[in-house]
Amino acid sequence: MNSLVRKILIWIGTIAIWCGSIQISLAGDLSDRVARYPDWNAQPKVALHEGELSYPEWFRGRWMANSTLLEQIAPLAPEIVTPGFESNRQYIDKPIEFTVQFIQTDPNKNLKSSLLNLPKLKSNLPTPKIVADRAFNGLNITTAYLGAANVKSVKIDPQNPTKQITQLTQDRQLEAFVTGFDLEAPAPNRFISTEVSQQVFRTTATIYLNTVETTTSYQFSATPIPKITATQISAIYLSPQDPDYFRSRGKQGDRPVALYKYRLELIPTS
Repeated sequence: MNSLVRKILIWIGTIAIWCGSIQISLAGDLSDRVARYPDWNAQPKVALHEGELSYPEWFRGRWMANSTLLEQIAPLAPEIVTPGFESNRQYIDKPIEFTVQFIQTDPNKNLKSSLLNLPKLKSNLPTPKIVADRAFNGLNITTAYLGAANVKSVKIDPQNPTKQITQLTQDRQLEAFVTGFDLEAPAPNRFISTEVSQQVFRTTATIYLNTVETTTSYQFSATPIPKITATQISAIYLSPQDPDYFRSRGKQGDRPVALYKYRLELIPTS
């Protein structure tokens, strides 16, 4: 396996950070899950995916993100270890920087301007949301991990706003889309989200499929400057097509075959 493919398989576990959708969870469910790390014996129970991830108002704007891998665990080793896991150790305590931005949606952009004059319709229109700029963020994150020379394009499927298609050099492609999500908001300046995504990495010779859970606990501070800090945990689960899939299952369901814990820090760019 060449070094670029190893880097891609490492990066596959990180791209779900700024995409997907969320909804309010029962109080404490996600807090408990974060507190139980790394004792995770099954995937989280999440709602079916629908719509886009809506962030708190304090995410609005452009940020310089700093992501540092703190630790990695292979719970089922030595029987099952994912490709690229061992080589990933070189990134522990080495920050990766990239720019991300969050924008406000225009829920009325597809409506005819004449209809907007109807008072009844106006009152029922959906409210704007703060969402991740997926194409912008995806390109910057991918470039930071793999290098600009290895990235051709990052596009969002117009039929599915959470489906991201990343085209790499040498006919390599990664397709990722969110299938489930959940959210907990313990305080106005704090929220915890989890999302589960399906990812398919294709080359001319092979296809690699997996499921990725990304659970993140965010904290916002307005002084002395706006700042968002977070603990993020990515869990990799085998797909049913994997030869080791049934060996990875436990009494409670699919067990993670790799766990990665990150520290995130976001600072406004201006």
